[in-house]
This record gives sequence, C-alpha cells and structure tokens, in this order.
Amino acid sequence: MSAPILKGLLLGLILSISIGPVIFAIIKQSLTNGYKAGYAFVMGVSLSDLTILFICNFFTTFFAMALTHKANIAMAGAGFLFLLGLYTLLFKEITIENIGTDEEKTTRFRDLLGVSVSGFLMNTLNPSVFLFWFAWTAAISSDAAETNNPTIYKIIVFGTCLLFVLISDLAKVYLAKKLRPKLNNKSLVWINKIAGIIILSFSAALFYSALKY
Repeated sequence: MSAPILKGLLLGLILSISIGPVIFAIIKQSLTNGYKAGYAFVMGVSLSDLTILFICNFFTTFFAMALTHKANIAMAGAGFLFLLGLYTLLFKEITIENIGTDEEKTTRFRDLLGVSVSGFLMNTLNPSVFLFWFAWTAAISSDAAETNNPTIYKIIVFGTCLLFVLISDLAKVYLAKKLRPKLNNKSLVWINKIAGIIILSFSAALFYSALKY
C-alpha cells in the first residue's frame, strides 16, 4: 500500500514545483485580488487536472486523437496566454482595497467564477500538461497491471498526487495572504507587470514549441 502512495507523492511533488504560468498566476491572483480569488483559481486548475486525468484514463482514443492536433492546441494555448499576458501587462487596472491590512476586497461570485474559469483554461490549453498526464498515466497503468487490483492502485497514486498538488497550491495562496499586508499599491503594480511579462514569455515559448510540432 505504501508504494502507490509514495509514487503519488513523488508525482505530486514534480507537478507542484514545475515552473509554469499557473504558479505565478496563483500568486498574482492571491496578492492582487485576495485569497478568495486565489482559491477560486486553484479550484479551476484542480478541475482541469482532474478532467485531463479522466480523459487520459477513460478516453484514450480521444486523447490520442487530441495529441495528433497538439500543434493547434499549443497555438490556442499560446494565443490565450498572449492575450492574458498583454491584458495583465498593459490594460488591467489594479484596484486594491484595504492594502497593507489583513482585510480582503469584496469579491462577487461571478468574479470568482471568472477567475476559476481562467485557471481551468490556462491549465487545459497548455499541451505540456496533457503530455505530462499522458506519460504518467501510461507509466502508472503499466505498474498497476502487475498488481492484484490495478484500479485501486491507480486511484491511490493519482488521488495522492492530486491531493498533494491541491494542498501545495492552497499553501501558495495562504503564504501570499500572509505577505499581502506587507505590500503597498506600488509593489503590487510591479508584481502585476512582472506577472504579465512572465505570462508573455511562456506564450512565446509555447508558440515556438508549436512551430516545431
């Protein structure tokens, strides 16, 4: 029983420390829009991981077909990140309520829903996420085939992995919440600009990789 848990923890660690736009987006959302927005973004990312993992395990034919169009998926992802980065860098106006305090700005449900959807799309439209889950699903399925109950084995591995990643992302939001009272509007404007530049950089990298597919 310890083997699948350890593999799930290792897989979760790899995924949680992988450098990508999602990590910076989680921190930026938490700092600029408050911890509720950070948690909403994390929920969108987690739902995306769960959806992709479900597709990898139960719709292998569909996923194989999707991989044949990975260049188009990469282009779509690069376009989405480009627009998001451009908006973040040049057009988004930051209005921070109660800056320098522990109080959070008032956030409407539809705003949180929009943040969650953006987290889902940012994660889903990244082909490297698809490839990551596809590769590990194949590897774990191969290991599971040698056990007495392959289904339970895979549930433990992937369940442990997703739980670890979720806790890791929630921890990032919590740490950002603790950091927020120490910031001022000027520093948050710079954080927003840096986040925009980082997202644009990932967009360029994704576009370049799409050209090589």
